[in-house]
This record gives sequence, C-alpha cells and structure tokens, in this order.
Amino acid sequence: MASGRHGRHRAEPVFEPPRRRTGRRGVLAAVIVVVLVAGVLVVVGRRGAGSCSSRDPVLVGVDAAVDIAPVAMEAAEGFNATRAAVDGRCVLVQVTEQSPAPVLRTLIGDRAGVLAHRPDAWIADSSAWIRLARKQGAPSMAPSETVMAASPLVFATRRSLAQRFATRNTDMSWEMIFPATARGRLQPTGDEPDIVRIPDPSVAGAGIATVAAARDIAGEGDQGDKELTAFVRMAQAGSAPDYRSMLAAVDDHSFWKRPVVVVPEQSVWLHNRTPSPDPVVALTPKEGTIILDYPYVVTSADPADAAGARLFGNWLTSPEVRAAVRGGGFRLPDGMDAPMNAGPEIPSGRPRPRPSITPLMIDEALDAWSRLAPPSNILVLADAAKHMAEPIAGAKGDTPLSVALQATHLGLQLFPGSTRMGLWEFADGLGGGKGYRSLVRLGPITQPDGADDQFTRQSRLDRFTQTLKAYKDRDSSLYDSIFAGFREVTDKYDPAMNNSLLIITAGKDDGKGLSRQDLADRLRQDWDPDHPVQIIVLAFGKNVDTAGLREITSITNGSLHVATSAGEIIDVFLSALARRLCHPTCVKPG
Repeated sequence: MASGRHGRHRAEPVFEPPRRRTGRRGVLAAVIVVVLVAGVLVVVGRRGAGSCSSRDPVLVGVDAAVDIAPVAMEAAEGFNATRAAVDGRCVLVQVTEQSPAPVLRTLIGDRAGVLAHRPDAWIADSSAWIRLARKQGAPSMAPSETVMAASPLVFATRRSLAQRFATRNTDMSWEMIFPATARGRLQPTGDEPDIVRIPDPSVAGAGIATVAAARDIAGEGDQGDKELTAFVRMAQAGSAPDYRSMLAAVDDHSFWKRPVVVVPEQSVWLHNRTPSPDPVVALTPKEGTIILDYPYVVTSADPADAAGARLFGNWLTSPEVRAAVRGGGFRLPDGMDAPMNAGPEIPSGRPRPRPSITPLMIDEALDAWSRLAPPSNILVLADAAKHMAEPIAGAKGDTPLSVALQATHLGLQLFPGSTRMGLWEFADGLGGGKGYRSLVRLGPITQPDGADDQFTRQSRLDRFTQTLKAYKDRDSSLYDSIFAGFREVTDKYDPAMNNSLLIITAGKDDGKGLSRQDLADRLRQDWDPDHPVQIIVLAFGKNVDTAGLREITSITNGSLHVATSAGEIIDVFLSALARRLCHPTCVKPG
C-alpha cells in the first residue's frame, strides 16, 4: 500500500509531525508562482542571477531526513531564487521531510511501505542508506554523492546528571549500550545510567551507527554474537523512532532516574533552543564517536530532472548553504567547527572518531540488525517430564526446569512488544494422551489469549515461568512434541517475522511415540526453505542426546545449545538467540 508524501515546504526551527501532502508534481506546480515572484525580486536586487523560462519548469523533488530537512528547505529557497536553468527551463526544487526507510523501499522497488512518488534526489542521514540502496539494485542512482553536513553521535543527558557522572568519575562508554548482564551484573550501579536508549536502527542513521559501535565493542566470534544479540534485544525494547521523543524522555523525571540517550549532536542543539534550568548536555564516549554524514544523491531517471537535481547538489556546497548548515545545528562535512550558537552544552572541539568503525563495519552491522531485528513468531516448548524434575547438584534444590524457567523469565524481558509468542508444556499423557498441551496459544504478547482473558500473553507467560512444575512420574514425549510444535508454527507462519520453535528440554525422549528417525524424516519432508521455521533446542543436563538433537535442528537450519550447570543457562539462552545473526543463510553443519 503506497503511503502519501509527507513534509513541510519551508524550514522551521522545530520538530513537527509531517503534514500530509498531495502528489509532488501538483505541490511543486502550486508554488511556481510564489517562487518565481521571489526570483524576480532577487533579480532586481542581485546582479548575476540567471534567467529562464517559467512556462515549463523542471520540477525537482528532494526527500530529506527529518533532522536535515529544515536546512535543506532553506537551501532550496535560496537555490530557487537564483533561477538556475536546464536547457532554458527554470529549475524549481521542493524538499520534503521523509524518513530514510520508506525512501529506500521506494528506490529499490518494494511493493509495501513505499512512497506515492519516487524522489528525484535524496538526502539521507547516513551514507549507509545510500550504500544499501546501491547494494539492493536501486536503478538510476548517481554513482556518487555530495555530503552536505555532519553531526557526531553523543551521549545526551541532563546537565545535573552529567555533573553527577563527572563527580563519580563515570565516563560515557559504548559499553553502556549493552545490558548490565553483559558487564557482569544484574543491574546498573548507582554511578551508571539506569537506561541508555538508542534511535531505532530501522528508521534512523544514528541507530545504524550505534549498532556498528555495538558490533565493534562486542567483537567477533561466538561471544561477540551473544553480546550483540543481548544489545539488539534490549535496543528493540527501548529504541525510539525519533530524537525529539528521546530527548523529551531525558527531561521526564517520573520513571528513569539516570537516563541517557544516544543521538546526533544536532538534536541536542535543537532541543536546547527551548530554555531550561537543566539543559541537555552532549557527552562524547571515551572510546571515540561516530560522525554521521548527510549525503545528497541524485535518483531521477529523467534527464532534465536529473540535471536540475545535479545543479541543486552543486548549490549545497555554496557558502550560503554552508552557513545555513552551521546555523541549523550541524557541523560542516569535515566536522571541524561546532554549530553556531552552540553554547556550553555542545563540545567546541572537533569530535574524535573511533577509527575501527569503518563504512564496511556499519554496513555489516546494518545487515546483522536486519536479521536480528525483525519481530519473532516463536512457540516455546517446555519439557515438564521427570528428567526436568531431578535436583541439580549444588544448586540448592533447583531443578533443570526451574533454572531454565528463571532464564526464560529474564529472556522474556528482551523481546519487544511486536513479538508473537506461545507456550506449550510436554510430558507423556498430557493433552488427552497427545503428550503436550497448550498453556498460551501463539499470538501477540501484548494481547490476551482469548476474548475472556483479562491478562496479556506476556503476563501469562511470565506467570508460567514462575509457577510451571515438572512431573516426577511422567516420561518425556520430546519427539512427538517437537513435530507438533513445528507444524503449529508452520501453520501460523508469518513472512514478516522470524519463525522459530524454541524447545527447553533435558534432551531425552523416552521412546513411546515417534522415533528420532521418524521425526527427522518428517521434518525433511515438511521443512520449506521459502517459509523456514527454525528449530532451536536449549538442553540442560549431562544426559542430553546431542547427536540426535543436532541432526533434528540441522534439518531446519536451527541450532542446539547445551548447558551442564545452572550458571550457564543465561549464556546458553543468548547463544540461541544469537543464531539469528546468520539465519536464514546459516551454513548447515556437515
């Protein structure tokens, strides 16, 4: 369904919800008279202005990221007044606010979530979007782009909190974007932020850059994948779609006590245009930062429109526009000089970049996010058979099931509200002899499981993680339950989500139903690579049938994760989620 074009025509020094516009050509035509009158006035007072025919102007539509759009609008107004021409025809430019994601989808020819009109040029909030568009085969994109402005990423918080952090020698660090558990503690200390929110990488270049920083800090390998997964899960739950709402949350004292947000420096500059007794301060992470660029690229296939768009691109490097860039809270592309009227809340010196975060790393981080971030459609199977009721040595009465459910209780906090989830338990004889039964049906976690239910699925799931018990006298129906759960997720497959079956088990079937070979044969027959359902097994204990479970998970491009002690379970849980870093292109075990 194509979305309508949104945006403002003139620059205004505030963030506003974009207003709906009619088609681009109609809007441009409607402003021709006003622009030409302005052009005539400029011609009177300014020698050297061009002359052109207004009978059939070249209309150039430019989509610009929301934060840079006001500056681009001011630039377009100045450009239109010069009466630049293509083959004697006046070139008229209109800039429209537009988030990068729908522009990208439009340029590459997606069918859903696209704009009503393809832009003639694009100003994104990161070159990563431009590279991604080229990588995905967007036609008619110019081979090069012009960087219009720059803004470093900063950690922003209230001045009073910044002073508190400084007094306690707490430097801002990219490690703070990870959950506290990644730093070896359950909760942040009183000397640290209690929340670090990032922009949504699906819609903001600052979010993409933050994912790259997380990838850089986490490193490569299995441990790095697990830490990046923990970051992504937390970020999904706490990311915000725009900088304005993030900075407003910093000013809100009602919930978070020590909030910090990762935003471009320019958004702090803009936020502080409104006077406050406790203004927001931009702090630079101790490891160095990432400098966002704002590239302009021509995207039109029409020769005249493309020529007009190139003329506007040249204008963006003019002294007039460079002054407007700094006057709008940005730095010039070299990052040297701070924004005009920055005040003491903005660092005056040139920001120190983190050299290890290269464009290639940013692109790889965006790919990783795209695999990790899509919502989950996930059915959890909890083994309630006798093997999960056996005490764990040295674990103070804990059983494999109780410890696994503790991990699941924490894991539930990592899933965002867009998740679809369900819960089954399985043991021989349950469900009228089937060997399994549904406790929470697969569906949106923010909605109740049925019209008469007063609680959301998430509340129900959380309750079961604290109350579910294993049956000391029942055998395990593991293989029957795996196949039934696989069919359930397959039947409720959602192409916009990652579809998974997550099994928490002691890893042993007691042989009263399907054999391992029967299960493997049925999975090979039913697994559809075009609609992949991934089987992930989290097994606990020393008697896990690892060979059998590895065969089963490999058929669906899934994974097996085994923990032998209670302390490994959180680590195993994150390992299982990190598998999605390569899904669905994971190399199957040989």
